[in-house]
Amino acid sequence: MRLKFSLILLLVLALSGCSRSPTVTERQAFVFGTLVEVVVYDAPKAQAESAIDSVLARFDRYNRSLNPWKPGALYDVNAAFAAGRPAPVDAELAAILGDAKVYAQQSGETFDPAVGNFVRLWGFDHETPAAHLPDPKAVAAVLATHPSMAQVTVKDGVASSSNKEVRIDLGGYAKGYALGIAAAMLEKRGIRNALINNGGNLYALGSHGKRPWEVGIQNPRKAGVIATLALKSGEAIGTSGDYQRYFMLDGRRYCHLIDPRTGAPSQAMRSVTVLVDGPAAGVRSDVTSKPLFIGGIADLRENARRMGVHDYLALDRSGAAWVSAPMLKRLTWVEKPAMIHVLHDWQGGLK
Repeated sequence: MRLKFSLILLLVLALSGCSRSPTVTERQAFVFGTLVEVVVYDAPKAQAESAIDSVLARFDRYNRSLNPWKPGALYDVNAAFAAGRPAPVDAELAAILGDAKVYAQQSGETFDPAVGNFVRLWGFDHETPAAHLPDPKAVAAVLATHPSMAQVTVKDGVASSSNKEVRIDLGGYAKGYALGIAAAMLEKRGIRNALINNGGNLYALGSHGKRPWEVGIQNPRKAGVIATLALKSGEAIGTSGDYQRYFMLDGRRYCHLIDPRTGAPSQAMRSVTVLVDGPAAGVRSDVTSKPLFIGGIADLRENARRMGVHDYLALDRSGAAWVSAPMLKRLTWVEKPAMIHVLHDWQGGLK
């Protein structure tokens, strides 16, 4: 596993005359093919551990039910689609599929979970893909059917697809969805200050004492971070990059981020990081970075506008940074890129 999105926790506590130091409770697990970390600050240990355990149990359930490659709810849906049959879905999965369909339409074909057959052809259905190219004819055959979430219908507890080549892979959605659910679960259990890291998608609740939660944005070409960012309560951050799941062949990098328009790994960027808040911040931290990454520099601002993202940092193939003006105000550079382009025409940002 190449988990390179660095999580920086400010855990050095200054004594302030209190009779005790606030408790920090942290747990880790391996789900969604990545490392999950939950850190709770200043809550009774038993309460924090119980809350974290409930979150990790929910993550494990999603890991099984939303896995497109192993038996479970989503696997059954995909099998039914491939056979030309409808599939029963529970209320939660029906809502997830409907939501993913909306985001796919919003993205203008740069994010579409219906690309599972391309993912499989390129070998990214395995944790460690083999370094070989798929049969071009096989890719072309799937591409000719234009698999899309637009071909999926969900109604009255039943999902169906008009295209047998639609195979849903929620890899660009599920981590963010689970992130939002986790935040709600912690709050319901009385946790006011926590940081949830689901494989590079992070959600902040409250603060780390008098300090905000601080996270690092990974350098996609070597160990370490290029910048740090302080998160306010209710904010989420997510990164799409070509450095976590990829293979090299003949000096060329092929990553797991598939362009639905070509059926091939996108090579437009090194990484894109987005910062969001508000309703569905968890899901949006996962979904919205994909169109910005796949669309490339030429469509960066338009895709940011399309997805409603004001705060973003993109590193192009050369390593140059393209950063929105609001995001630039939030960053503290650790290893400043040689070239930084500041984008001004889609502004607003988080305050």
